[in-house]
Amino acid sequence: MSTLSLPSLLKMIEKAISWLKYLSLRRVLNVLALVVSYYIARLMKKNLHLGLPFHVSMEPTTACNLGCPECPSGLKKFSRPTGRMDINQHERWLKELSKTVFYITYYFQGEPFLNPQLLDMIKAAKRYRMYTATSTNAHFIDQNNAEKIVESGLDQLIISVDGVSQEVYEQYRVHGTINKVWIATAALVEAKKKLKSKTPQLIFQCLAVKPNEHEISSVFEKAKELGVDEVRIKSAQLYDYQFGNPLMPDNEHYSRYKKNRKGTYELKHPGGNHCWRMWSGSVVTWDGKVVPCCFDKDAMHSMGELSIESFGTIWHSDNYKAFRKNILSNRQGIDICQNCSEGSNVWL
Repeated sequence: MSTLSLPSLLKMIEKAISWLKYLSLRRVLNVLALVVSYYIARLMKKNLHLGLPFHVSMEPTTACNLGCPECPSGLKKFSRPTGRMDINQHERWLKELSKTVFYITYYFQGEPFLNPQLLDMIKAAKRYRMYTATSTNAHFIDQNNAEKIVESGLDQLIISVDGVSQEVYEQYRVHGTINKVWIATAALVEAKKKLKSKTPQLIFQCLAVKPNEHEISSVFEKAKELGVDEVRIKSAQLYDYQFGNPLMPDNEHYSRYKKNRKGTYELKHPGGNHCWRMWSGSVVTWDGKVVPCCFDKDAMHSMGELSIESFGTIWHSDNYKAFRKNILSNRQGIDICQNCSEGSNVWL
C-alpha cells in the first residue's frame, strides 16, 4: 500500500466520522467482512470474498451537454445506448442494495442533472439512510433549483472547474460556459445559507491538463471567493499517452504519467495484483447492467443485468469471481486496468 500523507489521513478520518449516522450493525459487520476477506485474498492470492458492497455508483444518464475530448459521453462514442435510469427500477434496486450499501454516488457517465428525476433518486436514497454524492458540470443549476438540491439531502456535490477563464475552460469543457458554473455555485452557497444547511459539501474539482495548469492556483482563489468547501486537483486519464499527449501537463506533479528511460510515458503508480474496489463497490448503469468499476465506461465487462437477476446473485456469480481472480493474478492483463492507478487502498 502507498503511504498516506497526514492531510489525506485526516480527510479519511473526517469522512469516516460523517458516515457514522449511516451505519447499522449489519452494515458495520459487512464492512469488516469485506476488509478481512480482501486482505486474506490479497495475501494468499486466492479469490475470497465475503459480504456485499458498501459503495455503489448509479448512472442517472449517459447523455451530456458538453464535448470533453477524453470522455466517451462527451465525444458521443459509446457503443452502448444513451438513456436515463427509470425511477421505478431505481427504487427496486435501491431497496435491495440498502441492506449493506450506505454510500451511493449518482454519477458514472453523462451529466446527472439531465435526468429530471435525479433529486427524487437522492431523496429515495436518503430514506434508506445513505450518504449521497454526485458530480456535475453545473450548467443546469441556477437560483430556481439550488434550494431544491439542498432540500433533497444531497451530502456532497462535486463541480467540475477546469479553469477560471472562458478561453481556458472551454479548451477541455467543449461547449461549456464558465460563467454558468459561477452562477450555479453562488446559488448553491446562498441556498445553503438560507436553509441553514451544511450540505451538500461543495467541491471544486479541477482536471489538470496542459491548457489549464497555469490557472490551477486561481481555482483555489475562486473557491475561496465563492465560499466553496474544498478544492480537488485530479490527474487526467488519457487514452493515448505512451508518446505524449497534447493534454498532458508540463508539470509532472499534475500528471498521472511519467517519462521513462526509453523516452515514452508510463503510469506513475501502476496498480499491483489487487484492487479494493473489486471488494468494496460496484457500478450500475442506467439500464441496470452491473459493471466492476468506473473505468469500464462502455460497460464491456458486464457482470449481469438487474432486470434478470438480483444484485446479490450477480455479486457472487462465477463471472464476478473469475474477474476478481484475474485481478489477483494478472491485473495488467485486463484492458480497463491498464490505465488505472486507483483502487489499491482501502478507502473511497
